[in-house]
Amino acid sequence: MAGRFFRQRSLVEEAAQEVFLKAFTQLGSYEGRGSMEGWLTRIATNTCLNTLRAAKRRTEFTVSDLTEDENNWLDEKLSDVSSELHRSAERQFVAADLADRLLETLSPEDRLTLTLIDGEDASVKEVAEMTGWSESKVKVRAFRARKRVREAMEKLLSRRGAKLQVASGSESAGE
Repeated sequence: MAGRFFRQRSLVEEAAQEVFLKAFTQLGSYEGRGSMEGWLTRIATNTCLNTLRAAKRRTEFTVSDLTEDENNWLDEKLSDVSSELHRSAERQFVAADLADRLLETLSPEDRLTLTLIDGEDASVKEVAEMTGWSESKVKVRAFRARKRVREAMEKLLSRRGAKLQVASGSESAGE
């Protein structure tokens, strides 16, 4: 569960250790009404969300933050060469990394919602049980989070397109 929240192995291990410590110290409060797995998942989810909230890890994502591979991927996307992208395992890795970076622009709650529903095919009901939210709240979060990711990608593509136009304009001016 902690791996859904953090990319660095050390942070995953730290969160997992904290979850096990909380579970051990709160074992007496487990009432047995639900499954032990559900109870542990809820502790893990809340612990990871609280850790992310405390760190306030909402950094702005800009074109200049992209790696050379990610810029290459965006160039190909703008050139309608996306079918080639899906054939190459290396390019798929770059696309997955870019998606992770776009997800990092979301709040921890929105990131969790999209990761579970769209990334791991969890049902709305399962996400509601894991988080303690109502099913309608999960649906609204997923809808709004998808919209934010789509807007971030469109913004990134438009900035990248403008950057390419400026570069090609200065080349033709120099001729």
